[in-house]
This record gives sequence, C-alpha cells and structure tokens, in this order.
Amino acid sequence: MASYHLSAQPVKRSEGRSVVAMAAYRAGVVLKDERRGVDLDYRRRRGVVHAEIMAPDGVPAWLHDREALWNAVEKMEIRKDAQLAREINMALPHELTDAERLALVRSFIREQFVSLGMVADFAIHAPVPEKRDDPRNHHVHVLLTLRQAGGGGLRRVKTREWNSDAMLIGWRRAWADVQNKALGRGAHPARVDHRSLEAQRAEAVRLGRRREAAVLLREPEVHVGPKAKKAAVARPPTSKVRNVGPRRRTKKAGRTVPMRRTVRYPDFDRGSRVRWTMQRLSRNARSYERAIARAERQMTRLRQRRAYYVKAANHKAPRDARKRTGGEAARRAHALKRLAEIAYWINELDLLFFSLLGIRESQLVRRTVWSNRLTARRLRGLALGRPWMPG
Repeated sequence: MASYHLSAQPVKRSEGRSVVAMAAYRAGVVLKDERRGVDLDYRRRRGVVHAEIMAPDGVPAWLHDREALWNAVEKMEIRKDAQLAREINMALPHELTDAERLALVRSFIREQFVSLGMVADFAIHAPVPEKRDDPRNHHVHVLLTLRQAGGGGLRRVKTREWNSDAMLIGWRRAWADVQNKALGRGAHPARVDHRSLEAQRAEAVRLGRRREAAVLLREPEVHVGPKAKKAAVARPPTSKVRNVGPRRRTKKAGRTVPMRRTVRYPDFDRGSRVRWTMQRLSRNARSYERAIARAERQMTRLRQRRAYYVKAANHKAPRDARKRTGGEAARRAHALKRLAEIAYWINELDLLFFSLLGIRESQLVRRTVWSNRLTARRLRGLALGRPWMPG
C-alpha cells in the first residue's frame, strides 16, 4: 500500500548545519565547503538513485552547479542564526518504476517550486538491502533556495511568502494529487491521502462508509529519524524538571524577579520515539482486536436471525388456516426481504472482518520489525563495548 509523507523544515545555521554538507550527503558527491574550509566527500554513500538541480529558465549557469550554488547561499547569509534553505522530504510510491518516480518528482518540483522562482536540488534515494532498509522506502530529498532566482542570480531579499502555512498545505495537497494520478495511469489500486487519519475517518463516517471508517480508527505513527533511532539504543537522557526559555520578570512573594519557565518533563516524557511508536502500534493492534470481536458477535447474531427467517420463509401453514388468515404470502415476502437484507450485512461484515484482521496483523508485524531492529542494534552495541539502556 502506498504511504503518504511530505515534511518541510528550514535549514538553520543556528543548529550547526551547513547546506553545502547537506547537499553533498544527499547527492552522494564531493563538495568543498568554502565557509568552513573543508572537503565533504560522500561518494561512497549507497542508495542514491538520481541527483539533479532544477532552476527557472534564463538563470546563470552557476545556479546549476551544486558546489557554486550552495556556497553562494552560505556567503549571502551573514547572520549566525540565518536560515540557509528549505528542505522538503517526500515518500515515493514503491509501486512505480524508477523512471516513473523520477518523472513524478520532476513534474511536481517544476510545477510547485521552480515555477515560483526557486532553485531545487533534489536527490532520490532507494532502500539499501545491506542496511536492512524497508524495500518500500523510496523517497526524495529536496533543497530549495529561499531567494528567488532570475537572470542576475539569486535576489538579495528572501521571499517571505514561501513561508506561509497556506503554501505548505497547498504543496501537501498537490503532492497527494500527482501521486494518485501517477498510480492511476499505472493501473495501481493504491491511493494516498494528505489529510490526517481523523479527517479521513470523519469523511468516511459522513458518507456512510462503515468499513473505511473502522479501518481508519487508529493512532498515527510517530516519525523516527536517524537521531531518534540512535537515541533508542544509546543511553537515554534523564527526564527532569528544567527551567527553559528566556528570563521574564515575574511577581513572586510580593516582588518582581526575573524567572525562566519551568517545564516538568517527567509528566509527559514517553521515552524514545521508537518506543513511542511501538506503544502506539500495540495499542492499535488491541483496538483492532476489539473491533474484530465486535464484528464476530454481530455476524453471530445475524446468522441466528437468518436461520429464523429461513424457517419462516419455508413454513407452510395448514390449508384451512391459510384460508382463514390470507396472510401467508405476505409473511413469506417479508421473510425473503429480511433474508436479502441480512445477506447484504453479513457480506459487509465479512469484508470488514478481513480488513480489520489484515490491518491488525500489519500493526503487529511493524511492531515486531521495530523490536528486531532494537535488538540488533543493542547486540551490535554490546559487541563494540558500548553501554546500552532501553529507550
């Protein structure tokens, strides 16, 4: 089944990030970071299927040069807390071929980003079997300039309109639409939806799609990135009550003193994101188990009613009784009508039962996969002499 994902985040210098290093790593190439004076060589990186820079027509040739482009961006930003670029990460349908995925990415980037004047540096990654990646995990990383590109290069002023929530929502909706069109052209039954599970379920309930609404009754999983994976097997930080944020003047004991905000992390700490995901998968599996039990009870009651109406439809009253009442044909017609209704609902419950059973199994399998990953990393860490504690 195709999976939807599109996330956007700024690349911040305040977090110690270099957009030149990010571009080199994602494209699997060697680039010189002129600001830091280092060569970044990621040519041994596996899984990079395709890397390309797309820009508006009529821009200088150097904007198509990865090293020149991102070093120029670094030079233009003089603040230590500057935002260097915008990163877009998107999941690609595994049902498509490599050529179809590349055409899909090019089309989307051209329509949504380049048409606005952005320069887009994208790299398509495929799962690496040696790293035990999920074979469906095809995805693309896109680095976008925050300044509009033209005949003279990049503008001196950033385009703030690109930071709006409305634009991000539009990108998410458009990414779902183009994926579904590509899947439809390839006659694939899978479809994606950019909306939350809650919004999808509300629509299914409104339209009377009981089976679809029941399948969508689950908690969303938590995204687990590289840092979160490492945190799940390394020694986790201890949750404490901490004072965070800037000092603000607050009245205390009748006088005004500068104080920071107090956050009680132990009250809402759920452990590592991996553990959090595993807990959600377990809860989803139990929820579907209860739904399966309800469906079985409903089918049992319907089968009992079916047996009653079969008997009523086949029952023949004595000849003299039929003459006195004259309602035998009406009773038989009513029984046949109810039998048709019961047959419809039994069929619906059968479909619901197998749908719930399949998604329950998928939740359990995914939890087992995460558990096996944790165990494998723990064993590798112990073999290397690294301390480990459960996250």
